[in-house]
Amino acid sequence: MEKISCVCGHENPYGTKICGKCGRPLSEDAKAQKVLDMRYDGSAIRSKTYNKSIIDKIWNFFSSVKVGVALIVITLITSSIGTFFPQKFNIQAATEAEKALYYEQNYGTIGKLYYELGFSDIYNSWWYQILVGLLAISIIVASLDRGIPLYKSLKNQRVKRHESFMKKQRIVAHGPVTEGDPSKTLELVAEKMAKLRYKVRRDGNALFAEKNRFARSGPYINHLGLIIFIFGVMLRFIPGFHVDEAMWIREGEVRAVPGMEGYFLENKQFIIETYDNEPTKAQIQQGVTAIAKNYQTDVKLYKQAEGAVLGNTDDMELVKEYSIRVNHPLKYDGYAIYQMDYRLNELKTMTFDLTNKESGESLGSVKIDLTNPEKEYVLGENTKVEIMKYYPDFSGMKDGVPQTASQYPNNPAFVFKMITPDKPEGEISFVSIGAAPVEAGENEYKMTFKNVETRNASGLLIKKDVTIPILIIGGVIFLIGVAIGSYWNHRRLWVQQLEDGTILLAAHTNKNWFSIKKDLDAVTEYAHLPKYIDQLDIENVDKNREGDDVE
Repeated sequence: MEKISCVCGHENPYGTKICGKCGRPLSEDAKAQKVLDMRYDGSAIRSKTYNKSIIDKIWNFFSSVKVGVALIVITLITSSIGTFFPQKFNIQAATEAEKALYYEQNYGTIGKLYYELGFSDIYNSWWYQILVGLLAISIIVASLDRGIPLYKSLKNQRVKRHESFMKKQRIVAHGPVTEGDPSKTLELVAEKMAKLRYKVRRDGNALFAEKNRFARSGPYINHLGLIIFIFGVMLRFIPGFHVDEAMWIREGEVRAVPGMEGYFLENKQFIIETYDNEPTKAQIQQGVTAIAKNYQTDVKLYKQAEGAVLGNTDDMELVKEYSIRVNHPLKYDGYAIYQMDYRLNELKTMTFDLTNKESGESLGSVKIDLTNPEKEYVLGENTKVEIMKYYPDFSGMKDGVPQTASQYPNNPAFVFKMITPDKPEGEISFVSIGAAPVEAGENEYKMTFKNVETRNASGLLIKKDVTIPILIIGGVIFLIGVAIGSYWNHRRLWVQQLEDGTILLAAHTNKNWFSIKKDLDAVTEYAHLPKYIDQLDIENVDKNREGDDVE
């Protein structure tokens, strides 16, 4: 579009409301205003100028303050929804089925719906990431749309301004000096304004004093901090930048560390120390029998070598040996492994005897590893026991089908098939500790519980967050912007000595008009300037008088 030529000869970009050189109002709106809108010094704002092409419409959409506020509100609402119930990465369950069951058992139908709608992993969902991305785009576009024109207009400010610009400022003074030599007025103004820490410029019979221009950058520094913060948040979705995983590892076990690719952890021993004093009555009512003084896991951290056999520590490189205690994590390669929880006396193995019901004769013993049970155990010629079904944490029957609450062997139950020489087709029996066996027909043999072995298990939390420094930098920059925007204000003063010897004065600040009026009172008294007026105060008085006349 064509540029707008001012009477002074300066060519302004299309959409400019106030001439960038002399300050004459160019648009009809600016000419009709009693007090000029100085938000962007009348410079051309792209979103308020162009609206034809698809690029213009997209730009205008994201630069809209209403759109930005709406995106912030939506993001806050969706983020708060994620706090109603625990996010699933904080739940101590290994499979998705167990996590789904957790929400239903603990929170009922609402919890089940919460999980099915995806709110249990809301911060990692694709649509939440898109929402955060749209918010970042809105902040960037709005900052560029308004920040660049404002920066250019403030950088190219002229000392001399047209009378129409001066008289359309909110604070104006016009008249002769009250006393003294008028030829020294500008020198006195410059001297006083310099003492008040204004930056003063002279151009002939015109003077321009400015203070705290950097205050106008406060909102844009806020935006920069927010953009950096959002960038740090979005980096968390990239593998390797953010790890927050949990694992359970039993004594003697070697397991791959979730989130630490190529690393394995061996639990050598779990140690717990308790206080000697007895629990209080309230603690006993809550089921507390002993108070933990310290609990730790002695571990070895291995790194898998190329071609190493998984789980075989002889083929892996030992990188660190450490005792993980509460608030004393194992730290290595940017990762931190914390002691989170523990389980004492977790069932390790169970031993059963295959016995004849009538005679009590034993045909052999079966020792079952509850973590990784075998499918069948051979006791002799034509004698074996098969495990048809295994329920590590038997929680009851549902429609006649046994259920398990988790994969952990808290309450094991089995469906055995017992094959003996006189029963080659096999006999079926459902066995659960603490309950009578359920047999398919009249069995001659049964599985008799003999003994159990236990071990302790440690709950560990694996954390890594490369984005923390980025989030801190973004937060600090944001706070700097808040401080600049809150505690400083941009003050400007224009003073010109007209040909008839009178003084024309105009002043503007982006906020806190009391502060600039205080400075004006000081310079008016020092340089004997004419008394200034606040045109908005006069306008309000006139409106009140009109209202009184109507009444």
